[in-house]
Amino acid sequence: MSAVTMIGSDDEALAVAAELAAEFREEATERDALRRLPHAEVERLSASGLLGVTVPEEFGGADVRAETLAEIFRLLAAADASLAQIPQSHFVYVSVLRRQGTREQQKFFFGEVLGGRRFGNAQSEAGTKHVQDIRTRLVRRPDGTYVLDGLKHYSTGALFAHWIPVLARAGDDTLHVAYVPRDAPGLTVVDDWDGMGQRTTASGTVRLESVPVPADRVLPHHLTFQGPQLHGAVAQLLHAAIDAGIASGALAEAVEFVHTKSRPWFESGFDTAAEDPLLIQRFGELAIRVRAADALLAAAARSVDAARADLTDDSAAEASIAVAAAKVTAAKAAVEVGSALFEVSGTRAALDSLGLHRHWRDARTHTLHDPARWKVQHIGRHVLNGTRPPRHGLL
Repeated sequence: MSAVTMIGSDDEALAVAAELAAEFREEATERDALRRLPHAEVERLSASGLLGVTVPEEFGGADVRAETLAEIFRLLAAADASLAQIPQSHFVYVSVLRRQGTREQQKFFFGEVLGGRRFGNAQSEAGTKHVQDIRTRLVRRPDGTYVLDGLKHYSTGALFAHWIPVLARAGDDTLHVAYVPRDAPGLTVVDDWDGMGQRTTASGTVRLESVPVPADRVLPHHLTFQGPQLHGAVAQLLHAAIDAGIASGALAEAVEFVHTKSRPWFESGFDTAAEDPLLIQRFGELAIRVRAADALLAAAARSVDAARADLTDDSAAEASIAVAAAKVTAAKAAVEVGSALFEVSGTRAALDSLGLHRHWRDARTHTLHDPARWKVQHIGRHVLNGTRPPRHGLL
């Protein structure tokens, strides 16, 4: 592994993210078209130091604001939504360590993160009753160690990871997270993701067959949801940032295409497509969608930061509601702008060789992560009846 840069501030983190985004944008279309997995780019991400920016200061990290972290993801997603998705779970499970890890666990794993090691994830399961019906089992042995058995799907980041946090139920049915080395015996990562969008996230299958786990690699995740918490708000904030980034990236591509390749409609009477008043109107509408998504994303991130500084039932609820509003808005913006890109660019934009459809495919795929309609329900209940949102980790 390359030497890892130590990032010391929010401003430095944003500058590094902007530099990487510009670099990742250059071959994003080619990676998508060929489904060329971004192994080299992920290594660059590790070496940049960005993966360690949420490690607490007492352990040597920059401990950046949620607002900064959201902007990092927005910048990366505007360039390549697949690359931005890969470290999402990494930061979620850094957050789990912050809340539930023992001092010894935090010292070890935060050291790993600052050294450039990556967390993947093995949490979702297919074919179960619902998304929280976790059937992977974590069985305690007589000597105090554990063994894992189960089958996971949509395991984004696992193929690129050094450690794979596995969501499992213990003997008493409580939820735990086991941090398992990527090369642990009995653990197999299968690169079988064939989604129409986010083609290079390698969000495939993880098989767990009698995987041994030391006791000091297990955290009681069920305790995360007792009392006020920001676990779901942070995770969903990053998803919202990815959607906002997709919308921004699609709009930028549309602007460039109209200026460099589109022809004016003959009835407009103008020499260039960029002078067409009907196109100008539509670009104005799309820009408003993107600005709204960006503004709500930033506001939600500030709400998370405020709640982190003074965590109560009310501040946690406000953060979750703010993030839900940002996620709903960003998801709609990503899908609309990704589709409207063709509307404003013209027939040539539909050429498969140009790869402009990756924005819409990425948006349509990523926004299926969890239904926006339920977020709207929780927002409505909160504003009308003062009902706090549930603490299930998806708000």
